[in-house]
Parts: sequence; C-alpha cells; structure tokens
Amino acid sequence: MLRHNWVLLVEDNPDHVALAVRALKKSGMAWHVVVARDGVEALACLQGPGSAGSVGPEALPALVLLDLKLPRVDGLEVLRQIRSDVRTHLLPVVVLSSSDEERDVVGAYSLGANSYVRKPLDFDAFVEAMRQIGGYWLGLREDVSGSDRG
Repeated sequence: MLRHNWVLLVEDNPDHVALAVRALKKSGMAWHVVVARDGVEALACLQGPGSAGSVGPEALPALVLLDLKLPRVDGLEVLRQIRSDVRTHLLPVVVLSSSDEERDVVGAYSLGANSYVRKPLDFDAFVEAMRQIGGYWLGLREDVSGSDRG
C-alpha cells in the first residue's frame, strides 16, 4: 500500500506537540508531521476532503502517533474507527501516551494498536524513543505492499 511520506501526530498538548516534532527532527526523521489536536481533527485528516471514503490509500500517512487523552473524541475511539474502516484498518498506529494504566494499555492493544509507548518525561529519552519509533515504523519494517522503506 503506497503512502505519502508524512506522519499524523494526534496530540492536544501544545508542549507535547512541540517536543514530538522537535524530537522527530532531531532524531533524523525527515518526514512531514501533520498535527491533529483532537480526535475529530484526526479522523477528518484520515478521511480527507469531501465525503467519507473519498481518500485513497496513497493519501494516508505512513504512521499515526496517537495520544489517548484527547478532547471531543478520545484516542481509543479514534483507534476503533481507524480499525473499522477498510481503507485504514492496516494503517500503523503507535499509541504515544503518558498513561501507564493497565486498562489503557490493554484497551489500546485490544483495539488493534501496533505498539504502545509511554511518553518519556526527559527530552533526551523522548528523542531516543522517537528515533526508535521512526527507525522501525518508517524505516525497517516491511510495508503491507511488500516494499520496504529502508
């Protein structure tokens, strides 16, 4: 499945947005980052302009970095809708949350999250986490189409 070279970051905290974007840049990931500040924006971004279902797979991000605690529509509902849509059900979703509650971790994996990463509080640790996330999801792994990114 061909995807554009962009990442959807779904995060409502402006400080975490700035930190994640800075960490991705510092980690060497040159991918364009699109920010959705709540679940409604995230779903609209994945559906694209026009009517629902109008976006082809080529317009999907390479990766979704999804916070759980979001206004309007929470992250678990965003994940549920991603997995229930035939166009996005294989889209890689990494939950990037400050929550370490077992119910959040289990809930995310139960709904089909590809990975759950707790946001490190230290900037250097955050950069390293973003480097590892980017290195794997945007570099090493085989895409659904069988073509690799690296």
